[in-house]
Amino acid sequence: MKNYINMSFLILVLSVLSACKVSKDVETPKPALPETFRNAATTADTSSIADIQWRQFFTEATLQKLIDSAIAKNYDMQIAVKNIEASQLLFKQVKWNNVPQVDLNVTASSSRPSDNSINGLTLSQADIGTKHIEDYSANLAVSWEADIWGKIHNQQRSALAAYLQTEEARKAIQTNLVATVSQGYYNLLMLDAQLQIAQKNVKLNDSTLRIIKLQYDAGQVTSLAVQQAEAQRQAAEQLVPQFEQNIAIQENALRILTGQLPDRIERSSNLDAMVIPANVATGVPSAVVSRRPDVKSAELELQIANSRVGITKAEMYPALRITAQGGVNSFKASNWFNVPASLFGVVAGSVVQPLLDHKRLKTDYEVAKVDREKTVLQFRQSVLNAVGEVSDALVKIEKLKSQQAIAANRVNTLQQATKNANLLFKNGMATYLEVITAQGNVLQGELELASIKRDELSAVSELYRSLGGGWK
Repeated sequence: MKNYINMSFLILVLSVLSACKVSKDVETPKPALPETFRNAATTADTSSIADIQWRQFFTEATLQKLIDSAIAKNYDMQIAVKNIEASQLLFKQVKWNNVPQVDLNVTASSSRPSDNSINGLTLSQADIGTKHIEDYSANLAVSWEADIWGKIHNQQRSALAAYLQTEEARKAIQTNLVATVSQGYYNLLMLDAQLQIAQKNVKLNDSTLRIIKLQYDAGQVTSLAVQQAEAQRQAAEQLVPQFEQNIAIQENALRILTGQLPDRIERSSNLDAMVIPANVATGVPSAVVSRRPDVKSAELELQIANSRVGITKAEMYPALRITAQGGVNSFKASNWFNVPASLFGVVAGSVVQPLLDHKRLKTDYEVAKVDREKTVLQFRQSVLNAVGEVSDALVKIEKLKSQQAIAANRVNTLQQATKNANLLFKNGMATYLEVITAQGNVLQGELELASIKRDELSAVSELYRSLGGGWK
């Protein structure tokens, strides 16, 4: 009865000590956030485009197929999934740290000591008819370390946070993939449009060149006019293989990004058909902290840092280890399993306090605290970067919209000027230089307009990504 009371008291003491923490966790800091993003439209609506699933945000059929393929086949995504699997296995394994370690030991030995040794003399005096010492043993050994200072608990907590980090890493990769694929596709559509512009301009220059050659034959212009018109046509013609090259490279890049061999990509739309959303709601800045995978990963890193501090602090305190061993043991094989005569059992408890390596353990603890402080700073930096990326995307969308309106008006003006110059030239009221200049200006204007449209679409994709959208 007395032993039962003592054991109950010991278990109670261990339970109380296990509930105590040897280190205090640092709470996730609350970073200073603005009420609204810079350049965001003032509205009472707190919804965000990041809450929209990517399929509903990117509705173009070919783009959806490319994103689907990237999520399923991209090798970075597949590696991220494997990292999740590995981390999950480690997390399941660390749960067993509280379970006693059990080992099965089966040994058999036979030795022939020297006749002049103590064992040899003892055998001779015993006159047992053999000069061999035999030992046969089969036992179970159990060892268990009491989690007094929460070391095992912190190991489990760290493993859980590391597992959750791999999931956030997968989300971050998918978010970046969705944005990168969409931006690559928009760039491809822009190159298509620019190729058509260049080809159209080549035909326009061909028509002008034919008229100038007729005038040259009639003695109305010099050979200089023909040469300049020819050079203008060649400049436009040179753009055609350049755009064809860029199209092929962009197609290859998209195919590789989607886990496929380089090849042509069939398009179901063109740049003019792509609609830029009129309303790109951003929601409140505080939502970015809970939605962006990289910020969530930084928050989980703080949990891991807290656990490391707890583990290194626990290493400095005494460790209580309990061991037990029991089985059968005999000096003869014939009596090995003679029960109960061959039964034996040993129970022991020990308290281990590090002494000579205390300085090293203390240093590990201090380094862990410094690393935790760095993690806090990194978390704050990740939040600051997130808010900055959203603000950058918003200002791009706003200013590109203004540029697009100006560029569209300029192109309309240049197109009208080109038509007028051609008419005047045909009627002898304008020089060939005026026609060439007008055609060169409209070419550059149309190319710039296509580029601005691409930049607008890419800025919207970047805003969607920076708000934490794309992983749903």
